[in-house]
Amino acid sequence: MKKAAVPHGVKAVGVVGAGRMGTPIIGHLARKGFATRACDLNAARANAVRKLGAQWAASAESLAAESDAILICVGFDREVQELLAQGGPLRKAKPGTIVAILSTIHPKTAQKLAEECKGAGLHVVDSTVCRGGEAADSGTLLSFVGGGAEVVARLTPVLRAYSSDVVHTGGVGTAQVAKAANNLILWACLVADHEALALAQHYGADIETLRRALLISS
Repeated sequence: MKKAAVPHGVKAVGVVGAGRMGTPIIGHLARKGFATRACDLNAARANAVRKLGAQWAASAESLAAESDAILICVGFDREVQELLAQGGPLRKAKPGTIVAILSTIHPKTAQKLAEECKGAGLHVVDSTVCRGGEAADSGTLLSFVGGGAEVVARLTPVLRAYSSDVVHTGGVGTAQVAKAANNLILWACLVADHEALALAQHYGADIETLRRALLISS
């Protein structure tokens, strides 16, 4: 099997999925000068995409043919697999294309797809995002990215279009684990906040005063 060349300069970026996270990402890419194309199963999102300065692609297959890098921003493991399966629309991308999975999926799914797509000359990485919708709007997401160092280096200018921080976590699949760790700690902190303030309220403490004090405490 001939090893696919990694593009030295990614100029054309396709985004599959124009939902809550995908739409602002599309806008940031277009504003940063990337030739940006997007598609979504909901054709009603086409006008919003065009207003952001991106082109609307009729299908994922046509988007793939015109892209140096493709970002997958769909909701579920199954949808990612359908896009990259044998005969799937993104398998039509030209050899050397980088495919970044922003969706939260199982690490082993990302690894399996990366291995299977090697035969088509595609470089599949996972590139999960943290900090939520407001950070997506402002372009200050944290991007974890798992993949080979050379591929990650080529993709990084794309990620920096919508991320203030980009962290290479290791091989394919590790970005999924990094996001899981982030979310685990986030939810643990939220539960601790809730329980601590509920305890204080139960014993009559001034909750707002306590909240302000905790912001400057240990």
